[in-house]
Amino acid sequence: MTAHHDTHGHIGHERGSNSDVAFAQLLELDADVLASYLAELTGLLADLIDPTPARVLDLGSGPGTGSFALARRFPTAQVTAVDLSAQMLHRLREQTAVHGVTDRISTLEANIDEPWDAIGANGPYDLIWAASILHHVADPARTLAQTFEQLRPGGLLAVTEMDFFPLYLPEDAGVGRPGLEARLHAAMNTQPDHEWTDQLENAGFTVEKRPFEIRLDHAQAGPSVNAYALGFLAKLRSHATDLLNADDLAALDILLDKAQPNSVAHRDDLRVHTTRTTWIAHRP
Repeated sequence: MTAHHDTHGHIGHERGSNSDVAFAQLLELDADVLASYLAELTGLLADLIDPTPARVLDLGSGPGTGSFALARRFPTAQVTAVDLSAQMLHRLREQTAVHGVTDRISTLEANIDEPWDAIGANGPYDLIWAASILHHVADPARTLAQTFEQLRPGGLLAVTEMDFFPLYLPEDAGVGRPGLEARLHAAMNTQPDHEWTDQLENAGFTVEKRPFEIRLDHAQAGPSVNAYALGFLAKLRSHATDLLNADDLAALDILLDKAQPNSVAHRDDLRVHTTRTTWIAHRP
């Protein structure tokens, strides 16, 4: 299951071939730029789970960024990647050879909101990964109950949410009034933060909540940061027409125009500041 039209904590996703490709590319850029964060999170899971997972489930896998991170961290595990989009799963399968995990990642096209007969066929699982997906399901309580049933006793569920989009630009971006990106975020980020502790406990899990603050300068973010920032800001711009004044929209358009000297596409003063939260849920 991939993302839909909500703009809180992820990119609004319109269904369709072209948008699936663009969305997959942004997810891949996110994993590239935030590789150190993914390594930290999967390392934490490795420290908390015993024995080493043999069966791992990635719910709402998209193009497989979580699946590949899990396969790297747990080199003997078999990973099942589940998504609603056949195109996302096709892209994932194409990348398994690049990552050297063709024999360890299998894909399953399935709707998480429907019965889990097919998903459960590869279980029970030792570790289930659910990144930016739980808030999309029709009935989170039912989904968590099914997840509990598919975990072995002692297994872990990792539910992660992006609190909102990253910040990239300096306060004064050299275009328009200072504070443009802060105003864009304030206009777009109007929903309360996701909170899953109570529902996880009601499903039978014991829960540990871990916040992550990510701060990367341009060098730490790496060469993909310009494309990463451009893609996220362009997606925000597509939803901001009625939320920002004309001057801010014009300034944002300049920043997104690759032909402009101040464009996000080739700036060397970008950074990445974002926060994410993971609920690490143990099945007793």
